[in-house]
Amino acid sequence: MLRILYLAIGLACVGLGVAGAFLPVLPTTPFLLISLWAFSKSSARLERWLIEHKRFGPRLVAWRTNRVIPLAAKLAAWGSMIASLTVMIVTGRSLVATVAAGSVMAIGAVYIATKPSRPPADREKGRMPETGQTAKPKKTGS
Repeated sequence: MLRILYLAIGLACVGLGVAGAFLPVLPTTPFLLISLWAFSKSSARLERWLIEHKRFGPRLVAWRTNRVIPLAAKLAAWGSMIASLTVMIVTGRSLVATVAAGSVMAIGAVYIATKPSRPPADREKGRMPETGQTAKPKKTGS
């Protein structure tokens, strides 16, 4: 019975995550992380499918192995938070709702900022995560 619940949560979150890839107001990664967790408890096949997915898999693997949030994902998250809060202010939402939403967003923004943008090995070697290429060392003046 519990397996079916986890499977339902995973499938629902995959649906929301995929929708979030096309709708700017809906996040993608948090839903996919929840679905990955739920599938790890209910379906090895769906967990593997999500990890091996060509678009979503690399970010999920980076999170699972090193708690990495790529810089592009961080910027998208922060931009979405700012846009959402701006819409709330411009449309005249109640002060309580705006402050509450802003507080939750601030906590999320700080959490995102505390996570690395690249895996430890890439940071140590100066590799860029998207390309795997080594960054050229800065020339020193002589």
